Amino acid sequence: MGDLLMPSLGADMETGTVIEWLVKPGDIVHKGDIVAVVDTDKANIDIETFEGGTVGELLVPLGRRVPVGTPLATLLTVGAPEPSAARPAPPPPAAGPAIVEVTPEPAAQIVVTPRPAPALGGAELHSPLLRRLARHLGVDLEALQGTGPGGTVTRDDIEHAAAAQAQPVAVTPARPAEETRPTPVRGPDQQLAMRRAIANLMSRSAREIPHYHLTTPIDMSAALTWLERTNLERPVHERLLPAVLLLKAVALTATRYPELNGFWIDGAFRPADAVHLGVAVSLRGGGLIAPAIHDADGMDLTSLMHALRDLVERTRSGHLRSSEMSDPTLTVTSLGDQGVELVHGLIYPPQVALVGFGRILERPWATGGMIGARPIVTATLAGDHRASDGMRGARFLDTIDHLLQEPAAL
Repeated sequence: MGDLLMPSLGADMETGTVIEWLVKPGDIVHKGDIVAVVDTDKANIDIETFEGGTVGELLVPLGRRVPVGTPLATLLTVGAPEPSAARPAPPPPAAGPAIVEVTPEPAAQIVVTPRPAPALGGAELHSPLLRRLARHLGVDLEALQGTGPGGTVTRDDIEHAAAAQAQPVAVTPARPAEETRPTPVRGPDQQLAMRRAIANLMSRSAREIPHYHLTTPIDMSAALTWLERTNLERPVHERLLPAVLLLKAVALTATRYPELNGFWIDGAFRPADAVHLGVAVSLRGGGLIAPAIHDADGMDLTSLMHALRDLVERTRSGHLRSSEMSDPTLTVTSLGDQGVELVHGLIYPPQVALVGFGRILERPWATGGMIGARPIVTATLAGDHRASDGMRGARFLDTIDHLLQEPAAL
């Protein structure tokens, strides 16, 4: 048996409030299922479970604010024995990007008697969320051959079956359409809390991280010419934006310079084993959130464009998943659509680098002894001197430049 803990969704999060439970005791859940919605100072986040099993007891009532690491619910894993004594004190949260040390308030002893997990096989093995998703997409669960443990049906199985039936499938849906919450409206107090959380994190960044800043102009002629030609051959809804080329170039470059892709934790640098690219998204009501596109370096441009559109839409509608907030390894920020030419950002701790892009502008550019007008974007890098130095940072920006000169290879 395990506990579902209040996750750390960034270095600026110390507490969260459960505002919605999407499961009840006795429900069967699988890895990746959304089980609750938590309000942080910056957004409402969909909380996922990282293991399958049967929901035991919901330990935190709606509306209660609790520290990071507090048990939210018990989870009886498949094949685990049913507890016969009071639940012991929960273990400390797993190590990760979070760097806030929290000691949850001790709870009174509670005897937990969740329903035992069912035997593998049969309709009972499908979680309520998967059953609703299947109904929404018109997929017959009983006819599917599952690819999960013991032949269980997963979310991917349902979506692949729906695609095969030529029915429309949303890109990485946060939950089935019938369960979608209305876009949350954050009041003045919540806006103030968000500003305070951002200010505290950036103050800490400026105070604790020995920043260095580098800037370089990049000629986007080849990239934009290729993009225009490629988009003419694509349906309107499949066309690419220049931003996706910039993101892919950063993600590929990060694989070559691991000292700029990872975390500074407990006085040491920990390189990440993947490139989870944080994308800074401005909220309509004000504020900023930087959730992750996971494994961005391995995506083709079409998949990355879909992921970017989906992430921005769900960020602004309040449907982010906890996994997207907990592990960005390198953040990219761009204010080019706001007319800004140059962005000098501060690093999001415990990350060790941040890349910025400004607006693509026509500027005088000399090449081959001739001067002409070229579309230029100014790229910036904020690096942490504890993990890298200006020479490696300069090569990082130079590699981004070289990749953008051969966009077809991205």
